[in-house]
This record gives sequence, structure tokens and C-alpha cells, in this order.
Amino acid sequence: MAKKITTIGGQALMEGIMMVGPGRTTAAFCSPEGSIATEDIEVDRLTKKYPILGKPFIRGVFAMIDTLRLGYKALSLSADKLTDGEEEELTGLDKWLEDHLGDKMTGIIMTIGSVLGMGLAIVLFFMLPTFLFNLAQGALAVDISGWRSVFEGLLRILIFLGYVLLVSLLPDIKRVFQYHGAEHKTIFCYEDDLPLTVENVRAKGRFHPRCGTSFMALMLLLGIIVGFFIPFSNPVLRTVVKLLCIPVIVNIGYEVQKLCARHDNLASRIIRAPGLWMQRITVKEPDDKMIEAAIAAMEAVIPENGEDLIQ
Repeated sequence: MAKKITTIGGQALMEGIMMVGPGRTTAAFCSPEGSIATEDIEVDRLTKKYPILGKPFIRGVFAMIDTLRLGYKALSLSADKLTDGEEEELTGLDKWLEDHLGDKMTGIIMTIGSVLGMGLAIVLFFMLPTFLFNLAQGALAVDISGWRSVFEGLLRILIFLGYVLLVSLLPDIKRVFQYHGAEHKTIFCYEDDLPLTVENVRAKGRFHPRCGTSFMALMLLLGIIVGFFIPFSNPVLRTVVKLLCIPVIVNIGYEVQKLCARHDNLASRIIRAPGLWMQRITVKEPDDKMIEAAIAAMEAVIPENGEDLIQ
């Protein structure tokens, strides 16, 4: 009899994997020599600290915030692990940053990178589609305003797919996607109530309905629907309204994904299909050492009281 779990998830890292349980979060890292080390990650999750934030149609946004906070801390830890024990003589800007920022340098650089990344995402995914549609509308002799949301939504999907396909060509990102596969396979093995061994995990599928990639696909599709109700055509004004709508889309998408993960019927399979297809890009087959890391992280977060099971 398969288990139905709701509160165990994971995230692939550089040369490691993080598993998030209801009471504990643990990252497992593979060293170049092949050994595996685990380390707990401590973050006060908002949905645990304030129970009201864990209620349906509220929890989606705060669950995403918790995930981003955990991911940020795990990525910082992963970067530290990759450079552990390596002495490199710094020069130029790197030396100046090290002298003035010290141990804070990695965190500050990651924060700046995150802000710049968010700015680029707003331009590419919100302002650019509206701007291009306005150009197309002005160049055509017929009124196509009714197709605005579809055009913008499909363009956002193409931009996202293009970006993911491009980064998937990088060797380091390919390994991250392999760890992503190890995460999914291990969770499937646990859900099927099988012993967490490399052999059992290896035999499982790599496409999971609760994946973050599936959530992104669902968000993009829901954005098309919401776009029909935004009357503005000005790129800046339309972008502002879309940004304000993000919490609504996140909350709806979160509940829809949880519902589809619990039920297997025609409707849920149709809703899950785009995300599962997109995972063919972001989830790759892992090697045995990656599976061992996923198992180590998973075993650390499994609660003894069954808190992760659907009642």
C-alpha cells in the first residue's frame, strides 16, 4: 500500500541535495572522493511559526517564501562546501571585496544576483510580452486585443523553456538536474513504502507531480487565465497589475497542485501533463552516488510519528 505524503519535498544543489520534512531540513553533499556528509539547515518557517499562514489559499505564498529562504541558505552552504579547503589567491575586485566584506561576501553577492535576476525576470516575463503584443497590434489592420493574454502567456512559456534548455547544456547544471532526479526517485520510493536502497530508488520514475517545475508550468498557465481580466495595455501599468496578482496565482496554483497530487483522475492528469512534460528538461537520471546522497537526506527528515502522511 503506497503512502500518501504531503510535507516532504526536496531541492537539488550543486553536488548535493536538500530534503525538507515537517520538522527537520537536511542537506547531503557528495565530496570529490565520493563520501557523503549531511548537515541540518535551520530556518524558522513562517507556516510553522504562524499557523494561520498555513491555511488553504493563504499558505501558497508563505510556503514559497519558506522554500526560497531554505533554498538560499542551502545554496550558500553548497557553495561553501564546493570551496572548502581550497586556497586561492585573490586579485583585483575579488581581493577588494574579500578585504571589505569578509565572510559576508558570498551572501551579499548572492543577494545582488537575486535582485538583478528578479529585475531581468520582470522585464522578460512581464514587460517584454506586453511591449511586443502592442507592436503587433499596431502593425496589423485588425483588432487582436482579445488574443493579448494568450500571446503574452505563450511568449512567457517560450522564454522560460528557452532559458531552461540553454542552461541545461552547462555541465554543472546538468548535474543539478541529475540530483533533481535522485530527489524525485527517492521520494517515490518512500511513498511506495519500500526500503530506501539504491536498487529500489533507481527503479522508480523521475517525474513527480509535486515538483517545482510542475508548479512553474501551472503558474504560467494560470497567468494566461488571469491576464484575460487585466484591461490595461500599457506595459508598465500592466506589469504592475500582474505583479500584484502573483500572490493570488501562487495561492491558487499551490492548492491546485496539492489537489492533483492527491487524486488520480482525468482532470488531474490533464492539469499535471504540462508540468510532467517540462520535467523532461529539468529532471535527469542520477548516478548511484547521487541516489545515496538523496537517501541520506531523506532518512534524516522522515518523522517517526507519521506527521508527513495524509490523514
